[in-house]
Amino acid sequence: MRWISLVLALAGCTFAADPKTVHFQSEDRQTRLAGYLFEPSSAGPHAAVVMMHGRAGPYSSLANGVYTAATLSKRHKEWGEFWADRGYVALLVDSFGPRGYPSGFPKGSYENRPAAVSEQTVRPLDAYGALRYLRGRRDIVANRVGIQGWSNGGMTVLVTMSNHAPGIDRATPETGFRAAIAEYPGCGMEAIQGTYVSYAPILMMVASADEEVSPKRCEEFAQKARVSGSKLELIVYPGAEHNFDDPGKTKQSKPANRSATEDAVRRAEAFFAARLLK
Repeated sequence: MRWISLVLALAGCTFAADPKTVHFQSEDRQTRLAGYLFEPSSAGPHAAVVMMHGRAGPYSSLANGVYTAATLSKRHKEWGEFWADRGYVALLVDSFGPRGYPSGFPKGSYENRPAAVSEQTVRPLDAYGALRYLRGRRDIVANRVGIQGWSNGGMTVLVTMSNHAPGIDRATPETGFRAAIAEYPGCGMEAIQGTYVSYAPILMMVASADEEVSPKRCEEFAQKARVSGSKLELIVYPGAEHNFDDPGKTKQSKPANRSATEDAVRRAEAFFAARLLK
């Protein structure tokens, strides 16, 4: 199974051909986004997954100024191939590159990031632009599209799935995304405070030893969201760190991260299969 390379961080792993590069309009109606399409080998129509990158952007730290399908980070490639292997079309959205920030942002830079890449007001519009693009393809089952995001992308997912999200009016699982996965998001955003109701199920996976965002705040958010009527499942991984599913040796050499990765992959597959394939 291709995902074993992430779990074990095997050296010299070979990947499938680079994903197809596509372009589509954000729902901000002014940004032409780049996206990377991972396609299954089987005939369609297919369910689909929109993937939203974190603060570091979609590309490898070794991209060296070349930002293309060939320089995507290993994690994004492996997740995209993982979904394609299971019969989904996966679309990784580059929110930062088209706005002039292809290399993303460093750790601890949250307060200094420009409003042009806000996960509260801008990136949800990118997610809905990706949804519109996928629904315009003949090989996609229009009401079987999920969304997955990591860190800042996970924060984008939480805003996107709100019943008052920007970019879509009166969203339902039929008109918006059918299900969502948010991995180690920050849960202190203004956009999700107060009464939060998701219009479709969310699986949120956080790390108890997260050094970038507060898992406790996410636990409090999840509890309030469920009380308000959200279908939100929270998984907390003991001892795991932020970016626990990064396939690099630094993260995967730690048992807690490796265990969290294995469980997260299993849960993600089952979660989307139950909601996008049935």
